[in-house]
Amino acid sequence: MPDDSPADASGNDQKGVAAATTEVEVRGRCEPDSWADAADRYESLGPTAQSVVRETARAMNFERSEYDERVTASVVETARQTLFAEALAVRVADSETFEAWHEAFAGDVRVAGSDAVERVAWHVSPAAGAAVAATFQNEPEAAVGTARRMAFNRLYRDRLVGGASSRRDGGTGSDGSEADE
Repeated sequence: MPDDSPADASGNDQKGVAAATTEVEVRGRCEPDSWADAADRYESLGPTAQSVVRETARAMNFERSEYDERVTASVVETARQTLFAEALAVRVADSETFEAWHEAFAGDVRVAGSDAVERVAWHVSPAAGAAVAATFQNEPEAAVGTARRMAFNRLYRDRLVGGASSRRDGGTGSDGSEADE
């Protein structure tokens, strides 16, 4: 998984993001080029998720019996999903920069939010050949978080976790609808 790369001579970076006079900020570093890369990254987070959950339970002073009862495989899996999603690379720029990129991108793009705002946060999944975006006006952190949740639920969940039956959020759509926000 390469990190974010500079634009090439044609004005596009290796992920198809059109170079623009407006700066595109990238938050996060995980942008798997293939499903194998995504699966490797996801699997590698299992031990970290277990450690995070164990140490959180310890900080909450769980007794051993309470730990055994409350800390289930589902809890650890939720931590792994969150760790994966929170590392995803999300680009943040103005609407014009996003629209220029969107016009040049050959894949499917799902956009959440209003067209009447000035900024957009988006994640491109080369593995899925698709992207998701969240528009915003004043809260980039919230938009980045929304884009990451959308990306995991719409682009990665079914391939990495195994479909709608494994969802912890009770959503109904196989595309992550009702599970994004």
